[in-house]
Amino acid sequence: MQHTPSSTDAPVIALIAGEDSGDQLGAELIEALRTRYPGARFVGIGGRRMLAQGFESWYDIRELSVMGFAEVVKHLPRLLGLRKALLGKLLSLRPAVVVGIDAPDFNLGVERKLKAAGLRTVHYVSPSVWAWREKRAEKIGRSADRVLCLFPMEPPIYAKHGIDARFVGHPLADRFPMVSDRAAARETLGLPHDAPVLAVLPGSRPSEIERVGAIFIAAARRVAEAMPAVRIVVPSANERVHAQLQALLANFPGTSPILTNGQAHDVMLAADAVLLASGTATLEAMLAKRPMVVGYRVSPTSYRIAVALRMLKTDVYSLPNILARACGLGKRLLVPEFMQDECTPDNLSRATLELLGDSERRGAIVAAFEFLHQELRGGLEGRAADHAADAIADLIAVPDLPTASAGH
Repeated sequence: MQHTPSSTDAPVIALIAGEDSGDQLGAELIEALRTRYPGARFVGIGGRRMLAQGFESWYDIRELSVMGFAEVVKHLPRLLGLRKALLGKLLSLRPAVVVGIDAPDFNLGVERKLKAAGLRTVHYVSPSVWAWREKRAEKIGRSADRVLCLFPMEPPIYAKHGIDARFVGHPLADRFPMVSDRAAARETLGLPHDAPVLAVLPGSRPSEIERVGAIFIAAARRVAEAMPAVRIVVPSANERVHAQLQALLANFPGTSPILTNGQAHDVMLAADAVLLASGTATLEAMLAKRPMVVGYRVSPTSYRIAVALRMLKTDVYSLPNILARACGLGKRLLVPEFMQDECTPDNLSRATLELLGDSERRGAIVAAFEFLHQELRGGLEGRAADHAADAIADLIAVPDLPTASAGH
């Protein structure tokens, strides 16, 4: 049965966010949608930021925060139970639209069943179709009536498969100025204005700190030994990560690193260079216009599966390098990156010291990052959340959509 909203003025809109970054996107999206639908009801799965916008969360967002093949397998029975209960609620309520925010391993399966049942579905934040199997775009099209893309190179990939995908701009590009104020950030953090500053971000999840935290802190120790004047600042994402980092930083030689509660953006803005784990943080460092060195390790099981299935379709991993290639800046790496077995204290510290010692190279990187920042805005006026809300409102307004067959 095709779903027709009972009221387009006060629709029920379901959102499913699976982690902290999705909660941020969801909160901004709710705010933008509420200007279009003041009487709307927002339900599903979200975190504290979405709750602050009047969202009704049926489950704790932390139940979906699982990464990697091995980790998902371990939690599969619980996730399947949660998905079944969530589907039951949504099929009973039949909201005007269901928006899966990132978390593709969970959300695409939910969206697919809901689309087959005649509900309108949107996937906000395209999975990395340019890095993994491009045929995955077809699978996403069977799940979502519309895909909202954060990167300008994504819609053309979906167009090849006949899938409705819209570039809405990247929300992070709205949060960083084109020219950042290093002096103000150092003032905020109580850092000297004349000392070299290195920001170290080994990850935002406890599992990431367990995997690479010791490697990053060992690399920072070597940088400090080679450059005694350097000030090292390590932001922690939450209390548990803070405790893990505090233990790793014990007995650090020389001037002890500053461990902050949150303030990752300020820490990046205050830095001359950033040493960090691959992921969204690399995009934040790019938008802060801070040269960086990137390292990462996934679980050996996850890595072996990805290699065995030939799933990886790119030889670069960090978002700044991927964007630089997609936007025509050539194949030379903007950002040194060390993945899996290459992610060692020696490699990370050597590359970081080279970066800190070469101001001309840092200047060229900053100029490239400014260009990429403009590309992420895509010439769009206004916030990414507003463009996303417009794309969702357009879908709600369509009288009828073709019903997906359950066999897809």
